Parts: sequence; structure tokens; C-alpha cells
Amino acid sequence: MAKGFKTGGRVAGTPNKMSASIRDAIVEAFERVGGADYLERVAGDNPQVFCALLGKALPMQITGGDGGPVQIVVATGVPRAG
Repeated sequence: MAKGFKTGGRVAGTPNKMSASIRDAIVEAFERVGGADYLERVAGDNPQVFCALLGKALPMQITGGDGGPVQIVVATGVPRAG
């Protein structure tokens, strides 16, 4: 048998049963404590914890349209209000 070939186990991309079970329990507990309303309370009471959670939930890398680079457009000469 050639090296590098998988010979059993889970199919690539199949989640670990324990991970899926834990994730389901976390979602259930989140719903029980109030869901989005709970997160709003956490954000107000403990913004440091809330920001850490945001860091886990947001994508690690941002790309532009169709996966290309991010383009930044700076407008100049635009009058300011006030």
C-alpha cells in the first residue's frame, strides 16, 4: 500500500462525535439563558469577555469580492457636515 493513503476511520471533514455533542450542549445552554439578549447583557457588564467572544466568532482573514484582496477607497474633497 502506498504511503499517505487513509485506510479507515472517519471520512475527511466529518466532525468528531464528542465535539458535535459538546457544541450542541453549548447551543442549548445559550438558548436557555436568553440567546442574543444574554449576549447583550454580557457586552454591557463585561465588554472584555464579549470582545474575546467576538474574536472567536469573526473570520480570521478578510477578503474582498470573489475572494480577492480588500480594496480601500478614500474619498477626498467631500464636504463635512457641521
